[in-house]
Amino acid sequence: MSHLFTFRKKYWPLINAEFSWFITARILFIAGLRMTPVLLGWRLYELTDSKLALGILGLSEVIPAIALALPAGVKVDRSNKHRLISICIALYFFIMLGLLAVTSKWMQTHYSTAIIEWSIYGLVFFTGAVRAFTGAAFNAFLAQLIPQESLVKAVSVNSMVWLVAAVAGPAIAGVLMGYTNITIAFIPVCGLVGLSFFLFQKIKPKPVSWQGSSKTWEGVKEGLRFVFHNKALLGAMSLDMFAVLFGGAVALLPVFATDILHVGPIGLGWLVAATYLGNFLAIAWLTSHPLKMKQGQTLLYVVAGFGACILVFAISQNFWLSFAALLVSGLFDGVSVIIRGTVVQLFVPDEMRGRVSSVNSIFINSSNELGQFESGVAATALGTVPSVIFGGCMTLLVVVVTWFKAPGLRKFEY
Repeated sequence: MSHLFTFRKKYWPLINAEFSWFITARILFIAGLRMTPVLLGWRLYELTDSKLALGILGLSEVIPAIALALPAGVKVDRSNKHRLISICIALYFFIMLGLLAVTSKWMQTHYSTAIIEWSIYGLVFFTGAVRAFTGAAFNAFLAQLIPQESLVKAVSVNSMVWLVAAVAGPAIAGVLMGYTNITIAFIPVCGLVGLSFFLFQKIKPKPVSWQGSSKTWEGVKEGLRFVFHNKALLGAMSLDMFAVLFGGAVALLPVFATDILHVGPIGLGWLVAATYLGNFLAIAWLTSHPLKMKQGQTLLYVVAGFGACILVFAISQNFWLSFAALLVSGLFDGVSVIIRGTVVQLFVPDEMRGRVSSVNSIFINSSNELGQFESGVAATALGTVPSVIFGGCMTLLVVVVTWFKAPGLRKFEY
């Protein structure tokens, strides 16, 4: 009973109808989106038998996401965020319908592998363009639903919900691919995204709090200036970007699942889910037991731990050891996410959230999707296992260099 009382005391201020609709719509939306990389990665490797193709898949999403991120942040700050998010979810729904069509057996029967492959890249390119707006818009809109004094707790709940969806999505995708086929597996993706659109309409639009320049690029420069003048924010973003850039083994999981661990699509789903499960456990713990001191030093430690886990994963030939390595890497990454997210929420004023979230998304997209491309290229040049070992070593090297070259980050506390 004491645990229940503590939970209600901490989180009762967050429980209102609009926040509940927001969280429900987002968990369905993210679950649908997180199913997609598993389905596309497995299908693409099945069609092409190419590690480089998996890298290009990540690159095709990151190019528009990075190119549009800064102007998207200005657009988010200027716009009715409810309307903008609704448009983005609707666009995602139609893109998912397109992916359902191009990955089907009918397409394989009537069109060449090259046409299917580049159709997938094209549709994923459009998801990257839409994603440039959705991440910043969701984060900025959340701040309009919750009182300022409850915002840090709301961010933790939002992160946990995102991770529940990120764990469930890949696992469900793997099971569906293992027991059905790609077309049937994509139907729930479309259903989840479509349902999230209708649930999101239960929330009322909120007023626009734009206080920046009327010119788009002036707004962009305001966002960049804010980030580059805030050393703690810039340091946390940069460390995360370079570490995950080299430690991103996710793009090669279809190769590990097929050629090294021999676990099929169901095993692939669990490997993808393992990192997010670790994220969830870390964030759930830190929500109740927040870091009290030495957050900068802790950030360096957990990024080093992430790199060590990538090395273990690279040399493992046992599914459960590989799963455990990814799970623990997710624990370390979850701590990093909380530290970076807290810095963003504590130091960024409301009228700057869209622009700063967009700058943050550039760092995240750079590390995740460019890391996937780096993994694909390195695996083609060096081989699958050596490329992941190289990435883990580079992550550790980034931490060592940061430790000595950025004493301000090492000593940072909030």
